[in-house]
Amino acid sequence: MKIVDRIRNHKTLSFEVFPPKSDKPIEPLLETLEQLNALSPDFISCTYGAMGSNKGRNLEVVSKIQTDGVCDALSHYTCVGNSREDVACALKEYAAAGVENLLALRGDFPAGAVRTHGDFSHANDLISFIRSQTDQFCIAAACYPEKHLLADSFEKDLEALKRKQDSGASFLITQLCFSAEAYLRFRDRARSGGIHLPIIVGILPLLKKDGLVRMTLSNGCSIPAEVSALVGRYGENEESFRSAGQSYTVELVQRFLREGADGIHLYTLNHYSDVADIVLAAGLRSRP
Repeated sequence: MKIVDRIRNHKTLSFEVFPPKSDKPIEPLLETLEQLNALSPDFISCTYGAMGSNKGRNLEVVSKIQTDGVCDALSHYTCVGNSREDVACALKEYAAAGVENLLALRGDFPAGAVRTHGDFSHANDLISFIRSQTDQFCIAAACYPEKHLLADSFEKDLEALKRKQDSGASFLITQLCFSAEAYLRFRDRARSGGIHLPIIVGILPLLKKDGLVRMTLSNGCSIPAEVSALVGRYGENEESFRSAGQSYTVELVQRFLREGADGIHLYTLNHYSDVADIVLAAGLRSRP
């Protein structure tokens, strides 16, 4: 099923996972998928590594999600390292696996790289090419409530987002954001700028101080005063910080939904237990 059709019917719940490296067993992830499926998500997305590394395992994972039959698979697909021929081949592979949904991204450059080393420089170019090849896929695009790190300004970033919409994207998923106010400012400016696509909010559960710092630095999002206070108060006690961070995440999820978000997408980091606690505490699902 195309995810945009699910969004039209209700607010969605979804998760992101990543495939294990080629020399690691896949069984732990398969167990996580089984547990996530117990929460009846609408879809589960799967990443792959820089320059297309781990792409084979990505296909293995999304095929598994699709054949489990509980929810839809959303496969990440990037510009980095991909030619037109690569994309055309990948579309056939995803279609053969029953995958109908793709998240089209520029992708992260490997260390030292300054371009994509492929036929596409930006996500909207990739979206346009996919649309020119087939209408079989529902295409998602990424958006950045606090501006992409490399964008010259918020206005330029919104112009880039509008190009993704005009190229054929069907819905948006935000990069992680710990501030409801930042998201609301972004949403209002996007709507004023003619961006009408549904917006699913991506949330990284706030569970580890070091992970919080690492992810905010790499993604360019801010740490709100409330989160800084949690770090100051509980940062030296892992269990206390986890408990306080979980409560903050639950409140954030509920705030986003009250403000009209079209869905919640949780970046699981391939974990289950804490994610399930957040889903249940936020009232997104009843206990299986």
